[in-house]
Amino acid sequence: MRIATWNVNSITARLPRLLAWLENSGTDVLCIQETKTTAEGFPADELRELGYESAVNATGRWNGVALVSRVGLDDVTPGLPGGPDYDGAQEPRAISATCGPARVWSVYVPNGREVEHAHYAYKLEWLAALNTAIAADAAGPRPFAVLGDFNVAPTDEDVWDPALFEGATHVTPAEREALAALREAGLSDVVPRPLKYAHPFTFWDYRELGFPKNKGMRIDLVYGNEPFTKAVTDAYVDREERKGKGASDHAPVVVDLEL
Repeated sequence: MRIATWNVNSITARLPRLLAWLENSGTDVLCIQETKTTAEGFPADELRELGYESAVNATGRWNGVALVSRVGLDDVTPGLPGGPDYDGAQEPRAISATCGPARVWSVYVPNGREVEHAHYAYKLEWLAALNTAIAADAAGPRPFAVLGDFNVAPTDEDVWDPALFEGATHVTPAEREALAALREAGLSDVVPRPLKYAHPFTFWDYRELGFPKNKGMRIDLVYGNEPFTKAVTDAYVDREERKGKGASDHAPVVVDLEL
């Protein structure tokens, strides 16, 4: 079984690349973030032609997550149960479903913007709610994983220059403690192979030649419980999808499992 996660940074802009990648990659389940469209605007018909069912939590031009699967899509739960509001509304940042033998979440964790910004406090509240929501599945016997853009680099090894991030979001102790809480709940970080260079970065900013200079971060993560991680046979970052015209600023993270 092959499961992947990809922040596409607009599924409309990325659709030709997404369809070609699904045709060629052998992916069974894909967790998508930043769809930046409504549920009605999501390309479910095009994906169905390739044999994929879709489940979508999206409301407009910002955020939005989805799950697409060719091994089943059951017990779909849109949203983060118990999650906080921002500006008086629940943002579309999570969706979960049973895909074949595994229970899978696709998440797009709030960015946080700046440490003093209200969005940072919201980010920490959101991560705390996620930890509560996944507790039972994390400790259960069924393979279970949370995949997506966490907007947190787990360690200093996961950013190209830690000194440049001093005092910024994505690397603060509080954010990393939120990831530690997921590990304490029974999940482990499935660290992918980089395929090139020393570190498996998953995001490179469009600005200042971030990708050619490998000024990257590992913020697209896969956190699985023991039945999930024991089944992992390989994991890697598909850097090829960050290359060329019309690429997202994130690359897919791919996990192979014997399930």
